Amino acid sequence: MYSKTALMAIVREKALQLGQFKLASGKTSSFYLDCRKVTLDSAGANQIADGMLEVLAKDWPDAVGGMAIGADPITAAIITVAGRTGKSLKGFIVRKEAKQHGTGRDVEGPVHPGERCVIVEDVVTTGGSSLAAIEKAEAYGLKILGVLAIIDRLEGGAAALAVKGFRLQTLLTIRDFGIEPVA
Repeated sequence: MYSKTALMAIVREKALQLGQFKLASGKTSSFYLDCRKVTLDSAGANQIADGMLEVLAKDWPDAVGGMAIGADPITAAIITVAGRTGKSLKGFIVRKEAKQHGTGRDVEGPVHPGERCVIVEDVVTTGGSSLAAIEKAEAYGLKILGVLAIIDRLEGGAAALAVKGFRLQTLLTIRDFGIEPVA
């Protein structure tokens, strides 16, 4: 069963680091969230899956997935827990670069064009990774309902997604940890 308090405790213990860090966006930050340490932990994965399934229940998609490698354990946890509760849900992976062999697809998994999907993420900062995943998933023919992330750093990602017509929903924001976004 999902508990925001329990997920916050896991993130605080395993993923939240304070100091000076350079982010993928090139910006520097006084904190870093290494959510792989949460998504690849059994208690963390279960809390994330339970929380995301609660959000998804309001508008059940055909599938969830996102950009490899960060979204892979989130996707796996969600579809596994959904299956254990008798709910049908597929997963998919969006490749950063298409394979140069086999089918050469950007999107892998048992999904088909026209299916309703949600992009999952660990941490959203500017929304760039989510938008890249959306672009590839839409090119494949998937209908993207929105983005669901563990944590929003509150640094413009929700607004960037909204401009493109997508809603960002998250289980947590950095304010839950007493951190204010960078201006």
